[in-house]
Amino acid sequence: MIYNKSKSTKRFSFGISRNPTAKKAGSNIVTISTQGENGRYSAPTSSLVMTVKEATALQGFLNENLSTVESVESL
Repeated sequence: MIYNKSKSTKRFSFGISRNPTAKKAGSNIVTISTQGENGRYSAPTSSLVMTVKEATALQGFLNENLSTVESVESL
């Protein structure tokens, strides 16, 4: 079953596309894109594309380190 999901904020668009039956490169990807010019932030649009496995590693890093930042700030 193919799975596609996306979410946007003022500055970023996030997307995931998964096809568990496909064995080709690029069939399971996560994309983070900037929204470009939106008033206060003026920058060209750019994208970061990674595999779901790489995104999972990024998620682990962020979960570990962002929770540490919250703990430090509450001291």
